[in-house]
Amino acid sequence: MRKALRWLLALTVLIGTLSTAGVATAAQTGQVTDIKDQLLAIPGMSLVQEKPYTGYRYFVLNYTQPVDHRHPSKGTFQQRITVLHKDVSRPTVFYTGGYNVSTTPSRSEPTRIADANQVSLEYRYFTPSRPAPADWSKLDIWQAASDQHRVFKALKPIYTKNWIATGGSKGGMTATYFERFYPRDMDGVVAYVAPNDVVNNEDSAYDRFFTKVGTKECRDRLHAVQREALVRRDSLEKKYAAYAAENGFTFTTVGSLDKAYEAVVLDYVWGFWQYSLLSDCDTIPANAATATDDEIWTSVDTISGFSFYTDQGLDPYTPYYYQAGTQLGAPTIKFPYIEKKYLRYGYQPPRNFVPRAIPMKFQPNAMRDVDSWVRHHADHMLFVYGQNDPWGAERFAVGKGSKDSYVFTAPGLNHGANVAGLTADQKTLATARILAWAGVPATTTAQARPLAPYDARLDRQDVQREPTLRP
Repeated sequence: MRKALRWLLALTVLIGTLSTAGVATAAQTGQVTDIKDQLLAIPGMSLVQEKPYTGYRYFVLNYTQPVDHRHPSKGTFQQRITVLHKDVSRPTVFYTGGYNVSTTPSRSEPTRIADANQVSLEYRYFTPSRPAPADWSKLDIWQAASDQHRVFKALKPIYTKNWIATGGSKGGMTATYFERFYPRDMDGVVAYVAPNDVVNNEDSAYDRFFTKVGTKECRDRLHAVQREALVRRDSLEKKYAAYAAENGFTFTTVGSLDKAYEAVVLDYVWGFWQYSLLSDCDTIPANAATATDDEIWTSVDTISGFSFYTDQGLDPYTPYYYQAGTQLGAPTIKFPYIEKKYLRYGYQPPRNFVPRAIPMKFQPNAMRDVDSWVRHHADHMLFVYGQNDPWGAERFAVGKGSKDSYVFTAPGLNHGANVAGLTADQKTLATARILAWAGVPATTTAQARPLAPYDARLDRQDVQREPTLRP
C-alpha cells in the first residue's frame, strides 16, 4: 500500500511538473513524444499549421511574447515562428530576415551546411506579429533580441545541440544585435550583408562606393537614365498619376506624388547594384537621351518600383522605417552628375515614410554601442558581404578583442552574397568554421562542405525584392 501511494504521489508530481516545465521534464526523463507534442507543450506556444515536406516536419506557430520584456506584466502579443524540424540530434540554426517570416519551407545556407533544424522568427511589429494597440516605443533592438532570447530558452530543452544565429541584411543586423545582448545563447553567428551605420549623418563611404562600383560604362548608363527621369519629370509624373489612379494608390505618408516620384528615381542606381550583377548592365538603355518615355519608365519601375512610396507600398514596412529613424540609421548619398535644379528633396529621411501619428526620436548611441562591442568582443562570428552591394559600404569590422571571427567579401556579388560565392580559400574556411560552431565532429568539419544535399525548393537563393533604401 505504501509503495502504491508513493508511486501515485510520484506520478502526481510528474504531471504537475510537466504542466509547468513542459518539454524540459519530458526530455530529462527520456520520455519519447512526437515533436509537435513537444513544441505545443511549451507554455504560450500554439499551432497555426503543419505543412508536409519530405525529410522534415514543418510547423507554423504562434508564441506569446511580452510587449515589454522589462515589464512582462504589461501586455502580450502573438509572435509568429516557423520550425523546420530535421532531428533533435542535429544542431539548430536560428534564422530571422528582420521582417515578416515566410510560411513556405526554406533553408538558410548555414542550415544546409550543418544539415540542421531551422527556427525562423518574425520580427516584432511586422504584421501579424504586432501588439494591438501598438506602443511603438517598444520596437527597438534590445526588445527584439529579447524576443529571440526567450524563444531560444523555450526551445533549447528540445533542441539541445549547438545553435547558430543567422540572417541576411536586416536579418544579419538582427543576428548581430542578438549576439551583442545575449552573447551566451548562440554557439556561432553568420551575418550576411549586414549594414553598420555607426554615425548616421556621416555617409561618405557610400559616395565613394558609387564612384568605383562596376565599370565606368555601366555607371554612366545608370546615371544617365536616373538624370533623364528627372529631366522628364513633368511627362513621367502624368504617367505616374494615371498609374496611381488606376491602382487606387495614395501619397498621404510621403506627402505628395512629387515626393514619391523623386524618391523612386533616386533609388534607381542604388537599387541596380543592390539586386543586379554587372552583367545586367546590358538591360539598361544605352542612350537615355534618345530613349522613349516608356523605356525610361520601365527601367526605373523594374529596378525601383513606382508602387513602393505610395501609402499602400509603405504600410507593410512602417516598422523598418521607424527603426531606421530611431536606432538603425539610414544612408544619405550625393548625386554629383545631376544638376541641382532637377533635385527638389534629395534622399528623404525615414521620418517621411512613417505616419506622422507615430512619434520618432533618433538614438545616436545604439549603433555605436553595437559596433564597439563587435570590434572588441566578437566571438565565433562570420560576416559575409557582396563586393558590388551598396549596403556593404558601411560594414561591421572585427578588431583585436575579437576571437575566431571573420569578415569576408564575395567577388562581384550583390545583396545576395553568401558563403558559396566566396573565393575558394575563404569558402573552405567559412564552411569549416560554421560546421565547428555547429558542433559537427572534427573529422566531418575537415571536409568543409555542406552536409545536406542541395534542394532546389528549400535552398532557392532569391534576393528578395525589397525597397531599395531598406537593407
